[in-house]
Amino acid sequence: MKIRDYCLPCLVNQVVKVAHMSHAQNKEELYHQVFDYLSSLDFELTNPEIIGQTFQMLKKHIHNNDPYKEIRRYYNDLFLQQQDYFRDLIEKADDFFEMAIRYAIIGNIIDFSPMHNHDINDVMKYFKNIENQRLTLNDIEKLKDDLKNAKTLLYLGDNCGEICLDYLLIEKIKQMYPDLMIYFATRGEAVVNDSILEDAYYVHMDRYATIIDNGDYSLGTILHRVSPKFLDIYHQADVIIAKGQANYESLSEEVKNIYFLLMVKCHVIADDIGVDEKSLVCFHREE
Repeated sequence: MKIRDYCLPCLVNQVVKVAHMSHAQNKEELYHQVFDYLSSLDFELTNPEIIGQTFQMLKKHIHNNDPYKEIRRYYNDLFLQQQDYFRDLIEKADDFFEMAIRYAIIGNIIDFSPMHNHDINDVMKYFKNIENQRLTLNDIEKLKDDLKNAKTLLYLGDNCGEICLDYLLIEKIKQMYPDLMIYFATRGEAVVNDSILEDAYYVHMDRYATIIDNGDYSLGTILHRVSPKFLDIYHQADVIIAKGQANYESLSEEVKNIYFLLMVKCHVIADDIGVDEKSLVCFHREE
């Protein structure tokens, strides 16, 4: 999915937000650098790839390779503390697999884009109301059939905190399909609040999955930028679960057995998928 003009304010606001959050010196110099890059922007690129580039500029300018490190740890700790409670609710559900998917999707609300940021009280309201949260697009039965016949699953993670809900879903998948080989992929470098290798190990994802990074600093999964190791696993995977908007934006046009799990947080994505904003979706785009 190529970048749309409506994405540009989010791009700029992300840079401004982190520049202020990190007390950057000479912010105007950073803004000129970003605007210079955007002035010759290739509109054939995806938004996640472009954000990866601007975030690299920002990290270099503020001399900090991981400006969201403390925030990621805070949200990982917060949701690790809730894991047993959420696991118990999943176990008690009439359809525990669908409930695990709902939790994983609602976890996608933990997002620090300035255009759809939520404070912790807003986040918790979604979890408290989970019984009334229904999937607008629901391909869960098809996903279960594909997992039953698969040898390898590649699970593409997204945000901090959310990764703790991904853990609960992967735990269920492994219980249901014990012979399934599962890979859990993170970003290759810190970018906004997305999970990286240290987050995956911190939440003990390696109990159920082999942890890998994609070798790139972009948001999402930009296949022409990822490492050869990741690309090999991607091509060999029988099923891919892609979490979040950035993975949707970067993989929506790929011919592959991909299930997209996300909360739709902006009208650009909503229009592309054909649903309303705030929709929860688990859907398969036909190969």
